[in-house]
Amino acid sequence: MSQVGSGPPAARPPGTEKPRRFRPQLRYELVSCGLNGHELLGTDAARLRLQDAIFARQDEGFRWYRCLRCDAWLPLPNPERPAVAVPPERDEVQLPLRGRPLRDRYVLRLISAERAVHVVVLGALAAAIFAFAAHRGRLHDLYTRVLSDLQGGLGGPVFGPHSGVISDLNRLFALTQTELDVAGVALSAYVAVLACEMVGLWWARRWAEYLTFVETSVLVPFEIYEVAGGVSALKLLTLVLNLAILAYLLVSHRLFGLRGGAAAERALSDKDTGWPPLELATPAGLRVPPPPPPGEASGLGSVAPTGVERG
Repeated sequence: MSQVGSGPPAARPPGTEKPRRFRPQLRYELVSCGLNGHELLGTDAARLRLQDAIFARQDEGFRWYRCLRCDAWLPLPNPERPAVAVPPERDEVQLPLRGRPLRDRYVLRLISAERAVHVVVLGALAAAIFAFAAHRGRLHDLYTRVLSDLQGGLGGPVFGPHSGVISDLNRLFALTQTELDVAGVALSAYVAVLACEMVGLWWARRWAEYLTFVETSVLVPFEIYEVAGGVSALKLLTLVLNLAILAYLLVSHRLFGLRGGAAAERALSDKDTGWPPLELATPAGLRVPPPPPPGEASGLGSVAPTGVERG
């Protein structure tokens, strides 16, 4: 069954538009179905009704099922042991994300994964600080003995007074117990903030977007200062990545009332949410009238020989 639409380009099913030469269209619906499989409805129903034709249609000996996410139609055999008489009503179905909400989910989860890396690395660093503070005396004695033995065995200083590693270790051991405890607590608190961002962004919570924007904005000036002091690939990549995250959250998600704020964001998401987008992506010749309200007779005939209930 062909699913190539004849309506305006905005209403065409994913993957049916003519690709632009220099701007290929990434369809997250196709990516999601490739990773997770198609979302089919009514595969366990004994019979189909006329209002089910938007997602399932009966043919001779098999059925066509429409993926509720990417709009692909798949032919499958009739169920041998149906679990239900008919597919569930539309208001009982939780439709998969598609369109803009699905794209935003992928981008936010990518940012969440980046935050997860920071949580692991900085969490391990915080644990190392507390462990170092707890055994600072013994570690300092061990460090002194190793350095003395190494220098004595080679007949003199191995490292200069300003050697990078030795200098860093000397500064580390020069920190007081209080300074180490404060550094560990501060870093642990920052890791907790990142963990909240990670969880909130994974589930697309708007409060997490604000928290991420504020936290990242605070760090950007320090990152600019670090880049100005000495450019490195890691510093530059971190700065560019954080600036891209800020721009995406501010412009695309309309934070702080920008471009209409949360109301405009919800309005755009609603265009790709629910059954209306499925109706729009359905070619006019395949559309069916919506099901009648509960308790009202449809006035249509009985079940057709093909197994599609007309009523």
